[in-house]
Amino acid sequence: MTNTIRYDRGADGIVTLTLDDPTQSANTMNRAYAASMSAVLDRLEAEPDLVGVIVTSAKSTFFAGGDLPEMIRASRADAPDLADLLGTIKRDLRRLETLGRPVVAAVNGSALGGGLEIALACHHRIALDAPGSRLGLPEVTLGLLPGAGGVTRTVRMLGLAGALTTVLLTGRRMRPADALSAGLVDEVVATPTELLEHARAWIAANPRPAQPWDRPNYRMPGGTPASRSLAAQLPAFPATLRKQLKGARLPAPEAILAAAVEGAQVDLETALTVETRHLIGLLTGQVAKNMIRAFFFDLKAVNGGAGRPADVDAAPVRRVAVLGAGMMGAGIAYACASAGLDVVVKDVTPEAAGRAREHAERLLARRVRKGRATEADARAVLDRITTTDRVDALAGCDAVIEAVFEDPALKQQVFAEVLPVLAPDALLASNTSTLPITGLAAGVDRPADFIGMHFFSPVDRMPLLEIVVGERTGDVALARAFDLGRRIGKTPIVVNDGRGFFTSRVIGRFIDEAVGMVAEGVPAASVEQAALQAGYPTGPLALADEVSLTLIQRIRRQFEAVSEEFRPLPAHRLVDELVDAYDRPGRAAGRGFYSYDDGTRGRLWPGLADLTTETGRAVPFTDLQERMLFAEALDALHCLDEGVLRTEADANIGSIFGIGFPAWTGGVIRYVRQYAGGPAGFAARATELADRYGERFTPPADLVDRLATSADRPAEPVGVA
Repeated sequence: MTNTIRYDRGADGIVTLTLDDPTQSANTMNRAYAASMSAVLDRLEAEPDLVGVIVTSAKSTFFAGGDLPEMIRASRADAPDLADLLGTIKRDLRRLETLGRPVVAAVNGSALGGGLEIALACHHRIALDAPGSRLGLPEVTLGLLPGAGGVTRTVRMLGLAGALTTVLLTGRRMRPADALSAGLVDEVVATPTELLEHARAWIAANPRPAQPWDRPNYRMPGGTPASRSLAAQLPAFPATLRKQLKGARLPAPEAILAAAVEGAQVDLETALTVETRHLIGLLTGQVAKNMIRAFFFDLKAVNGGAGRPADVDAAPVRRVAVLGAGMMGAGIAYACASAGLDVVVKDVTPEAAGRAREHAERLLARRVRKGRATEADARAVLDRITTTDRVDALAGCDAVIEAVFEDPALKQQVFAEVLPVLAPDALLASNTSTLPITGLAAGVDRPADFIGMHFFSPVDRMPLLEIVVGERTGDVALARAFDLGRRIGKTPIVVNDGRGFFTSRVIGRFIDEAVGMVAEGVPAASVEQAALQAGYPTGPLALADEVSLTLIQRIRRQFEAVSEEFRPLPAHRLVDELVDAYDRPGRAAGRGFYSYDDGTRGRLWPGLADLTTETGRAVPFTDLQERMLFAEALDALHCLDEGVLRTEADANIGSIFGIGFPAWTGGVIRYVRQYAGGPAGFAARATELADRYGERFTPPADLVDRLATSADRPAEPVGVA
């Protein structure tokens, strides 16, 4: 088996273990690692006059994590084998920390998941402040728990409450300085030379160290569950978790809480066994497989350029013009400037344009307060933002992103104004969320350079970018838009043109179905709870208020005016009544489905009950949830049929990152694939919903055949990044 750990003993008696899997670009906790670590420990234990051990890496990333391709193949029949493998890994890390000699982790890059667990088994941890380096235990974000001692050791290091809230349940990926503040590392150094120097100095000063939990009279920070003070707090833990999850039943956070609390009541060896049993339950379940496929394999494919034209050379964007300084335009300008691009923001007056700079100042001030940026960093970003009301100030910009009001005539007007001063080959992009790109491109004389770049609000926090290709958009424009999206840190899915594209269209089905249930007489609170307990991050009625009922109404009426495919729904009547008869247009006005006090959402409006029928009160709770899930999944399938969606990966990532489809599903198309009984089971359930609630739930006739493909297989074997 491949050796993944280099063993070097120096003249000073210090052994350096260099993690370096020659078969992969990143080190992973695979079977080759397990065999290599066992051999290393045998050798260390036999080493005469051993002074100490340094664990470091030959890769730019210290250690990536678990072997995800093997994980997603795990079945219940594999449980004994998995238990043996995990037992071997944990036994050897335990041997490392009880070696009787100082062991220092010299963390030269990111240490996520298994990488941090290796470091936690060392007596002292020093992290290099390398660009982009992150440390943490992100397993919860993949539907897993840290199973190589991460739960057990962080609980004993930080206490039960500290480990859960700071590390385990958040899955937070920390910069080295934040990891130091959290207590996960002991030092942060600036250079690789210092990293090894400090490691050797610590070994010299600490010849006989022991982990805190191996020392006499060790007491767990905050006490164990047997202590009266902590025991009184324990009932609040599951209640707090349920509140954080908004009622959704997600296996990984529940398993982490159970493993932490149970493990805190027993000795370390037993706690490690408890941790293993909970991890195997997750590994052999469906949810972890869904989330690994989405958040690792699909995300890797999307960010890696699956949607970018291959072998197309495209000049990088260097100076961006942003048209419109509203919330979206200001957010786009900030994202571009933060990525090192020069930005010119134009609006109708200097005061209006200045809002973009004010927005950036607020965001940067917050980053400085939190220690995530220096004053010099903030000034550098602001210096890259110019605001103006003059067209000639945009001279030479090699990309323009329009972010004005959703009116086709207005959008074409602002493009006509600025085109004469832009660079001759400038990328022409519209941030529209619903208007067809092909129609907007008709207003410019270079339609091959015209493309949609649909950002999501708030731009500084939402990771998705939906790139929309019009009928005449060229490959160079697509490549430049994709590269620009990656430059500013976005995940760019690529879709074809159509009203609403993918994200706006599909989320519209979600809102329509939810509002329609209220119109039928389903209590509004039940609709919101059904969505939250299904795993949606926000209730659909609260979301509708955020979007604005007026905007929802206007988009629907625009579609009704131009499409023969339009079909009226109960939701349309209710939205019209709320907007036209009761003047409840949404959150911005302080009244919609909810009432608002100074922008803070209050109670659902009691008057809703007077606008509905009584038939919906008998709808089963499961039907409430699946009507919303199926409405989106079925329309996503139609988007694939119509060519709006190009790939399933784009659908899955776009649905989770852009419109809040429940993460546990692995995405909107994977929801269909993983439904009980597979695509056939989904089709049968859709037919049942169609019989009960309407033909909109009728599944495509060829659904089972179309999804009987290999599209859900994982990519090449690499570990958690």
